[in-house]
Amino acid sequence: MSLTNAGAIANQSLGTIAAQINVVSRNIAGVNVSGYATKTALVSTTSNGAAQVGGVARATNAALFQNSLQASATEAAAAVLSSGLDQIDQALGLSSGTATDTSTNRSPAALLSALKGALQSYSASPSDTTVAQNVLSSAKAVAQALNTADMTVQQLRAQSDSDIAASVANINSILSQFQQVNSEVVAGTNAGRDVTSALDQRDALLKSLSTEIGVTTVTRANNDMVIYADGGATLFETSPRSVTFQANGSYTASTTGNAVYVDGVPVTGASAAMAIQSGKLQGLTQLRDVVAPQYQNQLDETARGLIAAFAETDQSGLGSPAPGLFTYSGATSVPGASVVPGLAGQIIVNPNADPSQGGDLDRLRDGGISDPTNSAYIYTTTGAAGYTDRINELVASFSTAQGFDPAAGLGSSLSLMDYATSSLGWFEAQRQQASETESYQSTLLSQTTDALSNATGVNLDDQMSKMLDLENSYQASAKLISAIDAMYTALFQAL
Repeated sequence: MSLTNAGAIANQSLGTIAAQINVVSRNIAGVNVSGYATKTALVSTTSNGAAQVGGVARATNAALFQNSLQASATEAAAAVLSSGLDQIDQALGLSSGTATDTSTNRSPAALLSALKGALQSYSASPSDTTVAQNVLSSAKAVAQALNTADMTVQQLRAQSDSDIAASVANINSILSQFQQVNSEVVAGTNAGRDVTSALDQRDALLKSLSTEIGVTTVTRANNDMVIYADGGATLFETSPRSVTFQANGSYTASTTGNAVYVDGVPVTGASAAMAIQSGKLQGLTQLRDVVAPQYQNQLDETARGLIAAFAETDQSGLGSPAPGLFTYSGATSVPGASVVPGLAGQIIVNPNADPSQGGDLDRLRDGGISDPTNSAYIYTTTGAAGYTDRINELVASFSTAQGFDPAAGLGSSLSLMDYATSSLGWFEAQRQQASETESYQSTLLSQTTDALSNATGVNLDDQMSKMLDLENSYQASAKLISAIDAMYTALFQAL
């Protein structure tokens, strides 16, 4: 080998080693950067025997990456649902204390139990005004709890609706950023440039997108990527698809939330042909459109059952039952056995039994709450202070089976007390299941992320070892050049 050829090889070796050191330095800098994938310089041999860097490769594992996207989307959906149910639980104190401790547990079931206990005490002392006042206070507490629960559920639905709008805006923003990075990847791949950093950015955007909506991807020629929602709708192909949603200003029990559309096709709601399966967006729509309305139906049925249980009947046998201690604005009759949307928010204690509103406490014992001017609804004919038949009848109504709308999901024939208890049990089961699902999915996401990091992330020990090897190689090449230079100097001196 001539000195000229040896010098050229050694000189080119220095450039190659410098390029490799640059790649290793990038890896070391990215060791604590989330989503950074290890880069490797692709070294090849030229025709004259020298080494050169022909490109930079990036560590990938398509299966693990797709698993991480799926785990991220599923965990996000579970977290949203669990958080929403926790908000209701905390606002209403459904799981606080014991079922009979109404100082902390403000569930309708606990307060109904307290009302039953107050009525039993009243039956033992029907002439005691203080005991009668306790019944009235307990009744007000039940009505207020139902009112608060109704308001809490609708506030949660409204907040979920607002969060859906924010999620849709974020999805559109991410897709717009993805278009820019994807174009850079495709153009760079076509030109043979190093696009590994752009690929890192693209994967990071996909990870952010997957928390909002479950996605799957397909990579085409030149690293061009297509994104689909996990329900099948196309989110990105060369350009972003339009994701739209019309938010509602406020919510009542009869309000139906709007669907999310991708290119005009619904991907949420009952009419969705390609319904999304995971992601924050799916969790929010599940909370707004399924779980919260179901609990609202149960609250409304509890309120309706309460009105029916305390209704007064015409003692002459001619008139229809009328709302007694519990009623609602504009009530003229007792509602039939079907859900009345929003009834839990409208139920009140009849003013005719409330002295603070001009009523008479004795009507709790004697009847006539529904219409004081109509004697047909008064249960006692003597007006004796020791009369307890009506009170005992009200106590028995807590355990007497009545019809409920099966659409609320708790059966069609239960007692008022059993229905309220079943509703509480249903809610707690939903909350526990959501919490357990979130915990499991969080663990799965952590394990999947770790597996992906182990497969594609930076091992600092390996990179430091490579750096030391490259420094030694650099020194060897530099010594070779120095030796060649000495040989040339000796040759020139000899000549």
